[in-house]
Amino acid sequence: MFLLFKSIFATGTKKIEDMPHFVIDCSENIINLKTPKEIIQKVYDTAESTELFDEGDIKVRINPYKHYTIGNTNSDFIHIFANIMEGRTKEQKSFLSRRIISELKLMFPDVTIISINIRDFEKATYCNKTMV
Repeated sequence: MFLLFKSIFATGTKKIEDMPHFVIDCSENIINLKTPKEIIQKVYDTAESTELFDEGDIKVRINPYKHYTIGNTNSDFIHIFANIMEGRTKEQKSFLSRRIISELKLMFPDVTIISINIRDFEKATYCNKTMV
């Protein structure tokens, strides 16, 4: 099923100018359960496996938090802010979200809060140093 879904939704999408940024916010304890490198690699590999992005364009960062509250508790959490160039369909973004969360759920079975949101950024307003 994954391969069928992947082929239906990924076909022809790599031509969209990529610039995906995956910023992982998490409780500090998360990096005691798995190394930052392992977590970053899992998100990278999963994003790459969707074939929605060119491999060299995927960027992943992690921010472990020492001070936070979740419903007035210190429960562990992982939340990913995914910023991708506009042009992907809702189905493609949903597929990407579900794949990443499924992999992290396997990696962290005891962490109850694992989430992601995907935001499009506009090509018209994006700028980097090679563009000026």
